[in-house]
Amino acid sequence: MHCLKASIFHHLRLHEEAEAAEMGSFATASIPILSFLLLSSSHCLETKTNKISKNQAMILPLRTQQLSPPLPLSRPSNKLFFHHNISLTVSLSVGTPPQNVSMVLDTGSELSWLLCNSSSDHSFHPLSSSSFSFVPCSSPTCQTYLPCDPSSRCQISLSYADGSSSDGLLAADLFLLPAHKVAAFGCITTSFSSSASDPTAIGLLGMNQGPLSFITQTSIRRFSYCIPAAADAAGVLVLGDANLVFLPHLNYTPLFEISLPLPYFDRVAYSVQLEGIRVAGELLPIPKSVLVPDHTGAGQTIVDSGTQFTFLLGPAYSALKTEFLRRTKGLLKELGEPDFVYQGAFDACFLLPAWRSAPPDGIPSVALVLPGAEVVVGGERLLYRVAGERRGGDAIWCLTFGNADLVPIEAYVIGHHHQQDLWVEYDLDRSRVGFGPVRCELASQRISAGL
Repeated sequence: MHCLKASIFHHLRLHEEAEAAEMGSFATASIPILSFLLLSSSHCLETKTNKISKNQAMILPLRTQQLSPPLPLSRPSNKLFFHHNISLTVSLSVGTPPQNVSMVLDTGSELSWLLCNSSSDHSFHPLSSSSFSFVPCSSPTCQTYLPCDPSSRCQISLSYADGSSSDGLLAADLFLLPAHKVAAFGCITTSFSSSASDPTAIGLLGMNQGPLSFITQTSIRRFSYCIPAAADAAGVLVLGDANLVFLPHLNYTPLFEISLPLPYFDRVAYSVQLEGIRVAGELLPIPKSVLVPDHTGAGQTIVDSGTQFTFLLGPAYSALKTEFLRRTKGLLKELGEPDFVYQGAFDACFLLPAWRSAPPDGIPSVALVLPGAEVVVGGERLLYRVAGERRGGDAIWCLTFGNADLVPIEAYVIGHHHQQDLWVEYDLDRSRVGFGPVRCELASQRISAGL
């Protein structure tokens, strides 16, 4: 998904009308933000792949990138307008001969895509790759879910929570992993962006559990990453099991699954169960019913590397905001402007002297409690300085937990800002996600020294 890439979710929308028909009365118009691709595996593209084993694990640098301001494009009136200013990027080699491409790592999206523009240096050049091909309309995927243009190619349309959209054609090419893998992706020719743009990335690497995701097509059953806290520092992405001896002990939480299709439940996301929220070690009085999906599927908790910050549904957010304000009274000065809502979802904001580069000490930590694991957020990760906003000699800082009801989205989202300096592992064979604290920049250095 982009940050509220606004990655919030970049969820792929490949003609959900077909999916809506399968679900009966469920209509995509009722879901302004989340859109899902629930394909049967029998409709996947047929590619010859082998699982990546331990001794074939691929280790790649992962970087946090400060984004450039968006282009001055006019915004369609029906598009939500969100922002984001940090993305996670990884470099891969695609095509024959290989072309190095930088892609945004997104565990909340399914179909990967690359900008395809032969007239631009900042794009993938399909005509320069002898292994590139467009996917024909005769493929099962196109026949079932995608429309075909007169040239008999599969059209794709992607839309994201930040109002961004892209259009192009479904294509396939070789990705250089330990063994060459053929994977389908969107060859994007036209796009609209309402958010900041990554000056280096020319595509997106979709890593959720859907049949068209990169990991599904390449049969990767385990992957992990470590996101550095420092801007532009090096982290790491591991595809496969690298068996790194210096890794911390990981606490695992099971993936939460619902077998029936529900209108607001994304079955291909990395969904976990939120059991509670602690502030300074004390559990907030949030009813359990607020933290579990309801009969429509709304209320799932998703781990998403494509969303920048973390979002909580209204009742949970209100409880956290109230307690955080109580515990920081006298330590943080509230902004006191009810109409100021950063990124449309962050309304717990404070004034700090503009000379400060970090929040003061003593701010209480916030922990997201999961079965078998906790994601603890403390220190500088709790507050985020709003660029360009000053009140006299003070800068504005906002709590990095947002109110999902203001967006609106019908899910809890654990964004990548709160995954910094954690080793996060996705183990699909055991249906679990693991978390362990580690200095990601140092881990990246140790890995580089050992290669």
